Amino acid sequence: MLRAIADVLRAIGGAIATVVILPFRALARLFGGASSSARGRH
Repeated sequence: MLRAIADVLRAIGGAIATVVILPFRALARLFGGASSSARGRH
């Protein structure tokens, strides 16, 4: 029973982490690409 609850919480936490991290990862790629292209480095 406890293991099932732990698995559910872990799955929910993973989903939330993914939803939270994705926008930041996109922003980092956006700013990282802009700064690297400004420096002339790919």
